Amino acid sequence: MTDRVAIVTGGLRGLGRGMTLGLAATGVRVLAVGHLPEDVAAMEGTPNVRPMIADLRSPEACDRVVAEALAAFGRLDILVNNAGLTFTYIDPARFRRETPRKFWEVKDEVIQNVMDTNYVAADQMGRRVAPILVKQDWGRIINVTTKLDTMNREGSVPYGSSKAALEMTTEIWAKEMVGTGVTVNIVNPGAGANTPGMNQELRDWSREGKVPRLVEPDEMVPPLLYVVSEAADAVNGYRFDALTWDASLPPTESARRNGRPAGFVLHPQDEATFPAG
Repeated sequence: MTDRVAIVTGGLRGLGRGMTLGLAATGVRVLAVGHLPEDVAAMEGTPNVRPMIADLRSPEACDRVVAEALAAFGRLDILVNNAGLTFTYIDPARFRRETPRKFWEVKDEVIQNVMDTNYVAADQMGRRVAPILVKQDWGRIINVTTKLDTMNREGSVPYGSSKAALEMTTEIWAKEMVGTGVTVNIVNPGAGANTPGMNQELRDWSREGKVPRLVEPDEMVPPLLYVVSEAADAVNGYRFDALTWDASLPPTESARRNGRPAGFVLHPQDEATFPAG
């Protein structure tokens, strides 16, 4: 994959860092976008990685990111929309408590920041990258959403709402990409992730078996590498979870067992005709 170039948003910490390093290790040249100078400094000098700070809520910043990738690497093949604000931003004090904050208690600026980061930024990046990929007849867009039962559980506003929007957007984009050589899929952790934003309480609960084990950032890499590979040329409009990805199997077999249609309705006929066989 040494001829491929990727943009990974939120690519300097947590899940994004894991995916950035996983892509770079295969030879993909990665523009990793973050928002903290210390994260840029920590990634400086990593082979095949060019770190960059940008506030992707701004359309102008999205323009700069795409221009930087093209100027630095001469092409663009892959977009990973991973940047996001989670429950730990919305309500750190009551994160995962039995009495989460009600939707009417969430402040306007929190709603706006989460929607702008989790959905609007991904939409802006997708609309800028898609024409480039379509023109070259090959490309990959990967969105990171979340579990469906996380989107609609109590206390999930606006996080669940933003990810639901991106989930449905993935399904729409995938339909509109049919026949272009470009695919749009989802790669999710499938459970809580062991990232810097995760609080100690949830880590303790995971060790005690009260919640599913936390997914490590590098577990996102095997399903991601499958989706961006040429073996997945016919795989479009699916979601894959790192939690249940079996890395001991050939990637196409694990994808066949793991993949589900993106969106909110599982169609059994789609599962039966999964392109990986």
